[in-house]
Amino acid sequence: MIGIQKNWRLSLLVVGLLVACSAVPATAQLLTYAESGTPEDPGLGLLQEDPHDIVYFTNGSGGGWAKVRLLAFREMPSAAARKGTLKFQILGIETDEFVAKWTDVERIDFWETRLEREVAERIAREDFVGAYPFLSVLIRDYPRRPGLKELRCDFLWRNAIQRARTDQRAESLAMLEELHRYDSRFKQSNVLKAISGITDGLMQAMVDESELDGAQQLLARLKDDYGDFDLTAITKWDDQFLKMALEKRSEAIAAVRAKDYRSARKLARESLYLKPDIENGQELVKKIDEIYPLITVGVLQAARKYDPVRMDNWAARRAGRLLYRNLFEIQGAAPEGGEYDFLFGTARTNPDRTELELVLDTNKLASPLNKIEIDVLADHLTKRALPESETYFSPWAAAVTGIGIESPERAKCVLRRPHVLPTCLLQLNVDASWFGGEKGGPTGDYFVDSVDEKETRFMLTEAARRANSDDSKPREIVEVRCESGSDAVSKLLSGEVDVLDQLFPADALALKQRREIKVVEYPLPTIHMLIPCSDHEFITDKNFRRALLYGINRDDILNGELLENKRFDGCRVLSGPFPAGLSQEDPLGYAYDASILPRPFEPSLAKLLVELSKNLKNAEAERKKEPPPKLRKIRLAFPADNLSRVACEAIKSQWQLIGLEVELVQLPIGETYPEPDTADLVYVSAAIWEPIIDARRLLGPNGLAKSEDQLVGLGLRRLEEALNWKEVRDRLLDLHAISHHELPVLPLWQMVESFAYRRSLSGMGNRIVSLYQNADNWRLDH
Repeated sequence: MIGIQKNWRLSLLVVGLLVACSAVPATAQLLTYAESGTPEDPGLGLLQEDPHDIVYFTNGSGGGWAKVRLLAFREMPSAAARKGTLKFQILGIETDEFVAKWTDVERIDFWETRLEREVAERIAREDFVGAYPFLSVLIRDYPRRPGLKELRCDFLWRNAIQRARTDQRAESLAMLEELHRYDSRFKQSNVLKAISGITDGLMQAMVDESELDGAQQLLARLKDDYGDFDLTAITKWDDQFLKMALEKRSEAIAAVRAKDYRSARKLARESLYLKPDIENGQELVKKIDEIYPLITVGVLQAARKYDPVRMDNWAARRAGRLLYRNLFEIQGAAPEGGEYDFLFGTARTNPDRTELELVLDTNKLASPLNKIEIDVLADHLTKRALPESETYFSPWAAAVTGIGIESPERAKCVLRRPHVLPTCLLQLNVDASWFGGEKGGPTGDYFVDSVDEKETRFMLTEAARRANSDDSKPREIVEVRCESGSDAVSKLLSGEVDVLDQLFPADALALKQRREIKVVEYPLPTIHMLIPCSDHEFITDKNFRRALLYGINRDDILNGELLENKRFDGCRVLSGPFPAGLSQEDPLGYAYDASILPRPFEPSLAKLLVELSKNLKNAEAERKKEPPPKLRKIRLAFPADNLSRVACEAIKSQWQLIGLEVELVQLPIGETYPEPDTADLVYVSAAIWEPIIDARRLLGPNGLAKSEDQLVGLGLRRLEEALNWKEVRDRLLDLHAISHHELPVLPLWQMVESFAYRRSLSGMGNRIVSLYQNADNWRLDH
């Protein structure tokens, strides 16, 4: 069969024995040649082998075959050229060179020919998944191979047909379009007919599922790509969208005549969305907006409570700004704490910061705010320092020693000691009772008109309407609850909503590519954490809380689940409850100690700490001669929004891996903190915008965490006694370290939030901390 420089049979025997005695499995080596038969078909395993040719020998020479390193020539030489000997190296025996007479060689199966045969055979039996890797190797290594173009076209054509038969329309269309781009002459009439048919079915399915944005984008692209081919589906659906748009426009006109401006607005926008170039479409929308300005806001978290300074409730904080004004309202971050505006005029401190003077200037304020009286203001400042008052705030009580009225427009607060930012202590809701009205009555420009599962309507008050001379201010702001981020984006693109108040980061990136949409980041981030909210025997143990934190792969959840593996500056895992700032120079990070690193994901350590906590609890019970406590399931509560749900589902699965039993509890719409004895931990997205006061609002005995820890309490008291910004920063860093050790809350990550709006809406502003901060200036432009 095979000739070698000396004795080929003896050489092969020696090689076989050496292989058999080596650490490498002999079977794998012996399969590279044989003295009879044919090689076993390795299937997809062929691609794991080194590229090789197979030389088959004649029966007269003894038969057999050998897998050899790629030969220098890539096709069988003619009979006349096959003279003398063929030299080759057998796979696995590269140290020896073998020689065979050409007369002993029956045929050679070349590597690329074998790949082509695999592709063709698998295509014939519709095994496209199996054919693809072989075809990919051919395209990569033999791009100029004769016949490769036809093979590739046949693969795309037959695969597209198969996918169409199994209702994989989008995949089938993608393959047909790839085929047309690759070789526009391949079965051109059949391919174009197939593209038209698949498009028709796909468009119908998208319209049936109300995926109109996707359907319109698809139709517009196909018109650009195949406009010269007169595809039936393109003509059909272009006419169909025009028909639907005309029907919506007719309904909108009828609604205008009936003075049903809410319906008219919705229908006119739907008409324009279906056919952007419909005749008089823009003019109809503009006319309706002039008659009855109305703005719709898509929200992921619906409001059921209204409080513009609520730390843990995004929706309450957002919607509360429409209904209520605040005595001091934060406008943004500055080098030394937040920037606050005094609602009723101007505020200033004396040089040594021991006095806060408030001066009324109500000329530019609308009713009822312009009716404020200095004695009423002084009374509310006093109540905030009285323990029996419902507006009592201990940091203000500790800071102020006297409040006096100096004139009908001027009040002065004398401070017990210098305070770096006394205005931040007076974020106090101003309701109608300040002006002789009903307690809890609104003082903003809007009031709640109606609330249901899908939407909340805020109507412009009569006072605000009288103050709006050109009648261009929105009569209504309607919050529409969206089921998910994708649902919200679809509503924004279709014109069903004008604004989205909160975006998934990946959606924000996608919307930035749309010319008709403006995406803006809020300047202040949210801090996400888990807060204990029950007397669960083990959660009260800080060793167990450490176990919970070590058992969460926070980096994976944040970057993989929430950010979808995209990079967003400012989004990061935290080691404490305070914001880290959006950059190293961000003044908002003054409370965060960057030298304290977040605890890593260490499930083995988490399990160890769980056992340690159990052992300590058992020992304590034995000492007290009580039954040992049982580690019962952990009830993890979360608000009814998609982001919180995704995060908590991931946390649950990771805690289960360390042996914990976990139950997820979804809170009612609008709620962010569970009722007593309904949950043990709650997922909170908090607005920690001013750590000087928010530290107590979060960690204090009356705060969200309700911490009774002595070290935490000491840290809060020392913070409130700070006399200058250096002391404030140093004591906040100490409090960060205490919180990292004691874990009154379990810090997760910091998120940079953003909102989006259609460019037809003006007056939004770019550095707003709350969506409705500039709602007074919102106008619909066309």
